[in-house]
Amino acid sequence: MRRSVILAAVAAMSLSSLGCMGGMGAASAPTPADYASVLAEPSRPADDRARDAARHTAETLAFAQVRPGQKVADMIIGGGYFTRVFSAAVGPRGRVTAWQPAEFIAFQASYGESLTAVDALANVDGIRSPIAAPDFPAGLDLVFTAQNYHDLHLSIAPANTASRVNAAVFQALKPGGLYVVIDHHAVAGSPLTASNTVHRIDIEAVKREVLAAGFVLDGESDILANATDPLTANVFDGTIRGRTSQFMLRFRKPG
Repeated sequence: MRRSVILAAVAAMSLSSLGCMGGMGAASAPTPADYASVLAEPSRPADDRARDAARHTAETLAFAQVRPGQKVADMIIGGGYFTRVFSAAVGPRGRVTAWQPAEFIAFQASYGESLTAVDALANVDGIRSPIAAPDFPAGLDLVFTAQNYHDLHLSIAPANTASRVNAAVFQALKPGGLYVVIDHHAVAGSPLTASNTVHRIDIEAVKREVLAAGFVLDGESDILANATDPLTANVFDGTIRGRTSQFMLRFRKPG
């Protein structure tokens, strides 16, 4: 983890997040409005803030029940968009673990650059490990993955990657901790090979796999659904990129 500089902007961002949500009671469910100050934090990159409306970021944070002081893992961070949001939302009393699979970093340098960038944030720990062996810390409140669960079934991954990762998530979470999965809808009944061909996955396949790891289904949301998506095009196809229909699932570790 890089700790060479603690940026003043990060400190300001964290204080802003505490001011935003400090009034949340432990038993009260957060609402999208609770995250207004987090999303408005000027230290967030302008490109990130420009994507908030389309990604329904405030609604997503509320669905994931993110709170100040939590320990959160962002699983397969991509460019780090949600890692930066979590850094702001959990504040200086919280920690964010950002995991980028080693295979992704080897495939494309930008994945490593994104991990290095978020690791420089004061409350973020960047980790890299094989895709089937995430090195999560213990005692997490939330493990979150957006648009990347299907990658656990890519041809580059061992056949048992999804079950190994789900088991690692289960082990890392506190009793009562949450596992939130967002991904691109595939046609119902699609085989897992759709992960390679169109980068989508059947929602029911995700449920089966995660429930098999010992989780219980705690909530679903269709806030990212798009009825005009035929669910058959590759998510990187220009005709649908950025407008795919996505599902949101929240699982809870019993206890």
